[in-house]
Amino acid sequence: MAITIFSHPSCYYHDNGVEHPECGERLSAINDQIIRSGMEYVVMQFDATPASRESLYLAHGKHYVDELFAKAPTEGHIWLDPDTVMSPKSLEAAMHAAGSGINAVDRVMAGNNEQAFCAIRPPGHHATREQAMGFCLINNIAVAAEHALNHYGLSRIAIVDFDVHHGNGTEDIFQHEPRVLFCSSFEHPLYPYTGADTENDHIINLPFAGGCRSQQWRDQVSEHWIPAIDAFAPQLILVSAGFDGHAEDEMAHFMLREDDYQWIGNELKQLADKHCEGRIVAMLEGGYALSALGRSVVAFLKGMM
Repeated sequence: MAITIFSHPSCYYHDNGVEHPECGERLSAINDQIIRSGMEYVVMQFDATPASRESLYLAHGKHYVDELFAKAPTEGHIWLDPDTVMSPKSLEAAMHAAGSGINAVDRVMAGNNEQAFCAIRPPGHHATREQAMGFCLINNIAVAAEHALNHYGLSRIAIVDFDVHHGNGTEDIFQHEPRVLFCSSFEHPLYPYTGADTENDHIINLPFAGGCRSQQWRDQVSEHWIPAIDAFAPQLILVSAGFDGHAEDEMAHFMLREDDYQWIGNELKQLADKHCEGRIVAMLEGGYALSALGRSVVAFLKGMM
């Protein structure tokens, strides 16, 4: 059993501007906590390679991807929506972020009982097939899933999204794809104000009111996600790992703690061991309280171990 961490220096240099919560210090906080916890001695770390433009076309419309390349600034900032910024280094970071998921899928598909975590930014799960939004340029988890479907011919992939915001972009991309079981838990009402009314037999959304605590979240996940994933028998589990549901994170109003992220990591590991030879790929989404983010990522990794 091994956990591989993929990242790339370019992901630090995607610049959202002063005081934007989605900042390069997020990756530093994760790396610092991995070192502080001693976990650096039990994980393997590799630099990601960039995704190809063609791999992005599998998850996004060609016009959208080509326009993103055309818009990429050489200086200053451009705003793609009220929350989403591109700077001169953003496209390179986004390509390495998406590429990390492809690298991670290749790694776990080739290995024996391996898991991977992608410590990358910008995040991805709000990016729809045709639109950047919510800090997200490319839907990293969708690119990884499409790579697994197309390159390895998989027919059952489970995507679990425990970010405190609904993974609307991932839902948009896979809403008509029954080979993908999508499970998202989120605070509602809260940005992007979607998901609570979804009716789809391969999408399991769990909306919670603000103030959601550990036992309530665990009970609903245990009742709705775990048996559904078990019945689906995935050949690969992908995780949009957002840690902004932590009680210390001011982006939302959940009251989760590190133990909850360790718990979900362990639950997913048991399912992966049962159905897909331990294969899990997790990709960083939200999490903006830096100390809590670092501690939560380490807890989640321990859960997968």
